[in-house]
Amino acid sequence: MAKTGLKNFEKSLSRLEEIVSQLESGENTLEELLKLYEEGSKLAKELQAALDGASERLSQLQGDELDQEE
Repeated sequence: MAKTGLKNFEKSLSRLEEIVSQLESGENTLEELLKLYEEGSKLAKELQAALDGASERLSQLQGDELDQEE
């Protein structure tokens, strides 16, 4: 993940944490809860995709290292 990508990841993760706190607070209308849930779901999918991409990249790097040792 590039430096910019990491900043975006951290920003998105921070926003998701804010959303979870707001959802748990019980101080929102149903309409607000639905909007927050929708935004949170989208962020969670994006964050998971970023983590999956990083994991795949790590696997590739480890595979490359193993190939070089042989």
